[in-house]
Order: sequence, then structure tokens, then C-alpha cells
Amino acid sequence: MMWLSSVTSSVGVWMQQVVLPAYIYARTDSASVVALFVFAQLGPLLLLSIPAGVMADKFERKKWLVFAQSIQMAGSILLGIFTSFDGSLLILFLAQLTVGIGNSFNAPAFSAVLPSLVKPQDLGGSISLSSASVNGSRVLGPILAALLMNLGVATHVIFFINASTYLIVMTAVLRIALPAATRTSEKGFKSFTLGLRIAKSRKAVGRILLTMFSFSLLSLPFVGLFPAVAEMTFDIAADSPTYKWLYATWGLGAMFGALSIGSVLSAVDKRKTARFGFVYFALALVLFASAPNTPLAFVTGFILGTSYFSTTTALMTVLQSRLELEVRARVLSLWFMAFGGTVPLGNIIFGPIMDALGDARYVLYFGSLWALFLAWWCNIEAIDAREKDSQPA
Repeated sequence: MMWLSSVTSSVGVWMQQVVLPAYIYARTDSASVVALFVFAQLGPLLLLSIPAGVMADKFERKKWLVFAQSIQMAGSILLGIFTSFDGSLLILFLAQLTVGIGNSFNAPAFSAVLPSLVKPQDLGGSISLSSASVNGSRVLGPILAALLMNLGVATHVIFFINASTYLIVMTAVLRIALPAATRTSEKGFKSFTLGLRIAKSRKAVGRILLTMFSFSLLSLPFVGLFPAVAEMTFDIAADSPTYKWLYATWGLGAMFGALSIGSVLSAVDKRKTARFGFVYFALALVLFASAPNTPLAFVTGFILGTSYFSTTTALMTVLQSRLELEVRARVLSLWFMAFGGTVPLGNIIFGPIMDALGDARYVLYFGSLWALFLAWWCNIEAIDAREKDSQPA
């Protein structure tokens, strides 16, 4: 029930996620402005994830999740209202910021709850399925948005549709029995810094988080700046159906990449999968950036999607397998800071560079080079081997 409600809500979220940046880019023709709106959506993950993880352990999980979903719903309603009359960009930014704040409250608690609903041996499959639902919605969301808008549905209606999907998640949360959070004995500032101390003391956990932080910052700016990349690189207008289909194709690849971790790659050491995934991603990003025409953009976009989420899902599986239930929300707060929270920082850095160059390819090529470095640096097997050798016999 939780998974199905999450899928439904995610479809609404990605309808909004593909429509809003395209709407802003069509109004401003500026990658920098789009970057600011992506920051409003994901930036709160960087600033609020740690306190959100602490509060998720302090309050009853059901009430906390309903509270977080309500904030996101309110923000989507405001977006629907203000886009209906092309309200000022500042008002739209604040409405998007409201959605982002609700998301930062929701993400650590929701991600900590889902794996606790399955047996430990099914953790990899649970994470894979959760990632697949997010990326399946990347496919369905843009497709539904394109179909509805082709039928004459206005942009602001898409935001109202998304707002209604949060009610489905709230209903599921209230109906099922969630395992109670196992609270730690940490109090005050120590409780606030628990996740950071775990990341520092467990070298593999720290390396995974730092890897994800730099990957999001330097290799993933294209995710938030997708409308600008499509127009600058392939001359695909951000408000066109072709753009939405391209985004959906990339999302379809991401869904298959996530599913592969719990299926065809289930028997492969996830530490190896992540390292090879960075190489795969680097090659895919170069192919996508170098695609000479729209058909090849679709093909390479699909490949890029598979490499992107097979790599990140493998990393998250390795991370979660090393976390006890009582500390999972705290450390996952850092994961969401690294995975989602730093993407908008990369957008703010690289959006103006794209605008200045009038070309997105160089930013993508740089991201590819960084991914190759991470394929060497994120060697969790070597870290585990050194820690094992250092232990007394």
C-alpha cells in the first residue's frame, strides 16, 4: 500500500517537475532562472535534512509524514493558483520553496520507513523497487503531462492534479501499521550531529556520502537544467511535446537502471556495480552530449538514464545495508543532502556558464570526467579490506 501510494504521488510530482521548469524557461529563456527554481525545490534538502531526520525520530512517524505531505500539497496548490494568471516569478519561487521544504521534511522519514517494512534479506529489492517507482514516475509523469496538455489542459491544472495525489499518500500512511522509530539515547547537539559522527567513524559510509555529494554537484547539473540542455544542444523547445517525450525517455532508462539492481544485477556485489556504473555513466553522458540529432538524443538519453540510476541505486543499497534502524533516518538525511540537496548548487554554478557559452555540452563533458574520477575513488571494497586487515586477530 505504501509503495502504490508512493508511485501515484510520484507520478504527480514528476508531472509538476517537468512542467514547471519548462514553464519558467519559456517565460524567461534563462537557464539561470530555471536553476533558481530547482534550488527552491531541492535546496531545502541541503539545509533542512539533518534537523528533519532528528524531528522524524522525535515525533510519531505517521503524524510527521502527514505533516510533511500537507506542506507539499499546499505548495502545489499555490503554484496552481499563481500560474493560472502568470503571477510574478518571486511568488512562484516562494510557492516552489514551500514544496521543497515539505519534501525535505518528508524524504528522510519516508525513506527510512520503507526498508523497515521488509525483511533484511529483501532490502536490496525494496530499495530497487522504490527507486524504480520514482523513475517509473519520471516516465509516466511527463507522458501524462504531454497528453493532458495536448488535450488543452492548462499548466496550472497540472499543479492541482499533483496536489491531489498527496492525499493518497496520507491515506496510506494513516491506514497501515508503521514500525515505531527506535530512538537513540543521544540528546541535544549530540543528537543533531549523530549522522555526521557515524559518517566520520565508518569510513565506507563517509566515502559513499562524499562520492554522492560531488557526483550530484559536478556531474548531475543536467538533471535540473534539462530544459536548457534540450534547447541548446538539440534545439528542442522546452514547452514542446518533444521535450516532454525526451524527458520521459530518459526517465524510462532510469527506471530500468533502478530495477536492474534488484533483478539482473541482484547477485553482483553492489560495490562493484557502483564503480562500473560511474564508468558507464561517463560514457553515456558523452554520447548524449555529442548526439548530432534528435533521434540519437532519445537513444543516448535512455542509456544515460539507465547508467544514472543503476549507479545511485547501487550506492544507496550499499549504504543502507550498513545502517541500523535506529540511526537510518539520521544518516539518510545526509544522503538526501548529498543526492538532492547539492544538485541545485550545481545548477546555480553551471546554469550561468551555460547561458554565457550558449552551449551545454562543455558542462556535460566536465561531468563525465568527474564520474570517471569517482569510478577510481569510490572503491568501497578496498576500504572494507583495509578495515578488515587492521582488526586484531
